[in-house]
Amino acid sequence: MSISHQRTMRFDTRQYGRIAELASSQGRSVADVVRAAIDQYLLGQSLLTDSQLRLIRVGEYSQLALDTIITEQFPDFRDRIISSTDNRMRRFHGQG
Repeated sequence: MSISHQRTMRFDTRQYGRIAELASSQGRSVADVVRAAIDQYLLGQSLLTDSQLRLIRVGEYSQLALDTIITEQFPDFRDRIISSTDNRMRRFHGQG
């Protein structure tokens, strides 16, 4: 049996009413609905993190692939691309 922790939570009247209505319509307790909502929230946070990691990986792959292509096939464009990138960072992002 897992250890449970008892906590007190405060809800505004409208929010509690919505939770109680949902619990009643599903034949569940308010506490059960709140626990399920927390589980869904925590799962969503994990999925968001996985999604962010995927985007980071895609970005890194794209940067490496472009760098390889430019270095091997268009080395004379490298300095111009870097300069243009720096200019765009200043212009659009206030960086540089």
